[in-house]
Amino acid sequence: MKVFSYVMTLAKDKNSAEEITQETFYRAISTEKSFKGDSDSFTWLCAIAKNIFIDDKRRYSRQDDEPSEELPYTDKGLEEKLSDREMSLKIHSILHRLEEPYKEVFQLRVFGELSFAEIGSIFGKTESWARVTYHRARLKIKERMDEYEI
Repeated sequence: MKVFSYVMTLAKDKNSAEEITQETFYRAISTEKSFKGDSDSFTWLCAIAKNIFIDDKRRYSRQDDEPSEELPYTDKGLEEKLSDREMSLKIHSILHRLEEPYKEVFQLRVFGELSFAEIGSIFGKTESWARVTYHRARLKIKERMDEYEI
């Protein structure tokens, strides 16, 4: 479940995340002998998942296929939908432009619901590093939101 949560932070799509997670475990089982045990197995699985995600992203970018984005149906008025959609788009735009590693650490913590220890192990850093990086990411996002008066 933790690997799936991590992949969801990358893919942001349930179907893609399920496929990548499945492929991750398939590759892990088929290449188990190459696992040296230098890191936690969760970290190893996340590294495999990230590589699969990057490979898929490259493959789809060559095809120039953009997935259609449909809004889920809600009972809100049109004005509220547009306002929420615009707000969400602004926030995601800020997050998209956030530099690494702040962007990935923030996504892993918020969307992936990973602990700071897990995030630190993914990056090969300490739990304290993950906490500080996450805190700095939050500050950068807040500053940019204030600039855009969100």
